[in-house]
Amino acid sequence: MKAMRFSWTSLILAPLLVPVIFSVTVIIRAEGEGDPLLAFLTMLVVGCVASYGTTILLFLPCLFLLSLGQQMTGFKVCLLGLVLGAVEFVSLTLIAWGSSGPDLPIKNFFVFFLLWAADPITALFPLAGLITAGLYWWLGKRRTGGSVPVQ
Repeated sequence: MKAMRFSWTSLILAPLLVPVIFSVTVIIRAEGEGDPLLAFLTMLVVGCVASYGTTILLFLPCLFLLSLGQQMTGFKVCLLGLVLGAVEFVSLTLIAWGSSGPDLPIKNFFVFFLLWAADPITALFPLAGLITAGLYWWLGKRRTGGSVPVQ
């Protein structure tokens, strides 16, 4: 059985969509508050670091390993993106909790996590993973002219 084919086009374009959408949303909401170009570029860089980092270091290795054992479908790839988006939220929350310093009033990570998870922004991480994975699959499928086979 062969692993799923790799697509450079998918790798370059798929992780870019969500940071661009998020950056445009930020400058629309912050209209009249400072330099919109600087706000856009700052959010784009931060979003791209998270998006490309997760795609390269988490999504592609998991996708490769899963494709070794089973036929990958668009649904499975999107489900993987959804789960890995949630994993990214947990890891970024752990980083935020660890870097908040000794004066943090919340010493317990699980309490900190529950407070962060109550924020509506939390839902954007799995959604971003789903969108990125779906776009990666669609671009790869489109480029190969059909479903990406595992043989």
